[in-house]
Amino acid sequence: MHNKSFIGRERVHTFQGKKRDMEIIINVKERSMVKPSEKTPRRRLWLSVLDQINNLTHNSVIYFFRSSSSNNNNNFFDANILKHSLSKVLVPFYPIAGRLVRPTQVHGGGPGHHPRTEIDCNDEGVLFVTAETTAVIDDFGDFAPTPQLRRLTPTVDYSLGISSYPLLLIQVTYFKCGGVSIGFGFEHHVVDGPSCFHFIESWSRITRGLEMTILPFLDRTLLKSRNPPKPTFQPIEYHNNNQNTSNISNIPIIAMHVAKG
Repeated sequence: MHNKSFIGRERVHTFQGKKRDMEIIINVKERSMVKPSEKTPRRRLWLSVLDQINNLTHNSVIYFFRSSSSNNNNNFFDANILKHSLSKVLVPFYPIAGRLVRPTQVHGGGPGHHPRTEIDCNDEGVLFVTAETTAVIDDFGDFAPTPQLRRLTPTVDYSLGISSYPLLLIQVTYFKCGGVSIGFGFEHHVVDGPSCFHFIESWSRITRGLEMTILPFLDRTLLKSRNPPKPTFQPIEYHNNNQNTSNISNIPIIAMHVAKG
């Protein structure tokens, strides 16, 4: 399920590539919000203390696919097929379709207390952008991580607040040569490196009509500290001194003789 909003705009960038000072025009054809295809649990996802220190940023991953005679058909990275499979994979990965929140009312809060960041699993969706460019893939040279290359992923305005932007941004760009790039922007609170590639691999399988091999594990409370702390073992400092313990005199002594050769 996705809502469409058609925006025709051009973004012009000049950069040093194989062809010096060439002008790249990227024409955004469609921006839509893709939501899970089924109803998902509506809840707040607790984030660990490790997540609380993350900056508000989207990490980018870009894949390039060259066209060949074997894939010269109308279904080569068809946007409708990609959006349909994306809505399916968002069902098990439903927190990715949510938004970040910082609750104002937090139990135990007080002066100097900073509210914890959480994920509101509200199914508001992920941003899916389709674009066209006059460039060919070879214009990007050796694909060095330059600011120009990052233009193949959507941008985010963080000034509007943490609940205003999607946690996943996707841009499919169609090149003049027939190739395609898919740029991902993952908000780091929702996924780390391994889970990022787990999501991409799962989306790829569903797009190809296959089943997911591993479902995501969403419970982060495994990293939650106890309040108050409760150790699972009794420290030796708290052992009962009256307990029968072995005396050092009862410890057998093993003598080792070293003979000179």
